[in-house]
Amino acid sequence: MTENGEDCTLNRPGEAPGKGDHGESQTPKTPLAGVRSAKKNSDAGHADGEIPVYLPHPPSLPRRSPFGKSVSAEETARTWRLRSSQESLSDRAETGSSTDSLREDRASPRSERDSGAARLPAFTVGSPVFQDRKSRLSELRRRPRSQQSVPEDGRGRSAGARLSPVQPTGPLPALDKDFASATLRAANRIDRDCLDYGVPAGEKGGERLHRNLSDSRLLENMGSDSASVNSMRSVYSVLSPIRPQDVRNRSFLEGSVLGSGALLGAEELDRHFPDRRVGVYVVTWNMQGEKFLPANLDDLLLPTDSEFAQDFYVVGVQEGCPDRREWETCLQETLGPHYVMLYAASHGVLYLTVFIRRDLMWFCSEVEHATVTTRIISQIKTKGAVGVTFTFFGTSFLFITSHFTSGDSKVYERVLDYNKIIEALALPKSLPDTNPYRSSPSDVTTRFDQVFWFGDFNFRLSKPRADVEAIMKRAAGGDMSPLLEHDQLSEQMKDGSIFKGFQEAPVRFLPTYKFDIGCDDYDTTSKQRTPSYTDRVLFRSRQANDIRVLKYDSCSSIKSSDHRPVVAVFQVKLRPGRDNIPLCGGLFDRSLYLEGIKRRMTAREMKRREAISSQSSSTICAIS
Repeated sequence: MTENGEDCTLNRPGEAPGKGDHGESQTPKTPLAGVRSAKKNSDAGHADGEIPVYLPHPPSLPRRSPFGKSVSAEETARTWRLRSSQESLSDRAETGSSTDSLREDRASPRSERDSGAARLPAFTVGSPVFQDRKSRLSELRRRPRSQQSVPEDGRGRSAGARLSPVQPTGPLPALDKDFASATLRAANRIDRDCLDYGVPAGEKGGERLHRNLSDSRLLENMGSDSASVNSMRSVYSVLSPIRPQDVRNRSFLEGSVLGSGALLGAEELDRHFPDRRVGVYVVTWNMQGEKFLPANLDDLLLPTDSEFAQDFYVVGVQEGCPDRREWETCLQETLGPHYVMLYAASHGVLYLTVFIRRDLMWFCSEVEHATVTTRIISQIKTKGAVGVTFTFFGTSFLFITSHFTSGDSKVYERVLDYNKIIEALALPKSLPDTNPYRSSPSDVTTRFDQVFWFGDFNFRLSKPRADVEAIMKRAAGGDMSPLLEHDQLSEQMKDGSIFKGFQEAPVRFLPTYKFDIGCDDYDTTSKQRTPSYTDRVLFRSRQANDIRVLKYDSCSSIKSSDHRPVVAVFQVKLRPGRDNIPLCGGLFDRSLYLEGIKRRMTAREMKRREAISSQSSSTICAIS
């Protein structure tokens, strides 16, 4: 090879110069062949007394590493490959594959050595200096691994390192059941108002007060990403893609219970309610016509002993406040933006209000209502009933709130009130009956799948007040069965003269009537009325075990009336329906919703300002 880098081919003595170009004995044009031919020609020239015309320069010395050891061609190739693999390991963009490069290194070492001689310069083979360095490198390899020093390139990277699996020094930590990467947290960020759908650590499957998509079985016995699961729970935003061929499919079952794709069908029902149970929260309260409402209804609608809010809130009021709109606004303000008022009906001072989670209203039918008065003079609307009905998916609901005749001894009149209501309450009107074969024209409660009847029934305890108070003291532990033995309603239900087919949850709270307003003392006026269970919640179902009672209690913190409110929480079985019923179409009282949310924000701001002012007023400044 010349100084300019041109290949120089030296012919053997006695060989024609042109034969190397076209003959079969052409000398290979490799650096190694050039060195050998040059050596032979030099020896021959000195023997004949001739000076050689052309000699290649001696090869350059091998490159030295920072540790003073020469690197062979094979090691240089391996260093290049390992360096690229290490760069790919540290490459955040993952543009290279370290695994593939290592696999290639193990799979074809012979081919790399064969091709290395052709790519590398002439000094890689045949030099005495190279042989010396190679022997030192072989000796280094035979040493124990702990005594070997790993050479590095100029950038501080390991030149001869090999990747080996890292063994843990101790036991690996257990995988937490709740993990979320930063990417998923950003992608599935949810509103702070939806944090109440989180799953508590001590949750038990059979004791939950609310079940919907948040009860997904993804959380059972496996690790899960809380961010993505919470996103599914709160907004139902994980939508499955729809293929064009699925849209083209046509079936005579479309829209029926067995068909797929029905709005009220099994697929939608299972998607929103995996266990096919909906939460219903029922309240009954005799307000005694008070103008001033309680300052806070949280204890009434959102008690602290409930893990989850329910899907439906149905509130029945007897002797309601004069301003019904104000009462409904207070309910909306308490329930917040997650709920909307589906329907409100009234009969004089009897109010019945239904709230629903706003993301479930698309599966609800149109709402119908009817009223019945039990007074002789129909214009006086203080006693009677209000009924509201609708169909949710394929299950029909009927809610009735009523106020029966008062008086300790007027049991017969109250039975007449009940009979008149079940005969005169004209429901349903246009909604189809889900099971007409089990309906009776003389009893409205037989025409619906799930029926809830609550109100001030005015049934009393047939016992002197002194005896009742003595039993109440002995029943401080919560067992009220001795009191209920003297309850007029329980006696009439056992005889079958009233509320046929209805049930009541076990009563474990004190009588709710009659209190002095603003305190926990029973009637201290001259009448000295006997404490009684006048306020009740009853239920019936067409199918056994469709209704499960989760809570039945009174709200003792609200003392603005002589009655204590009574609350009941249920889980109700749902069934898929057909798309042949008139739907509510997402209609709700928007003006009420906006007013309630506005008040909610105003109240929050006032609390914040009060907290700031209290902090500033309590600050003491001392000047010395």
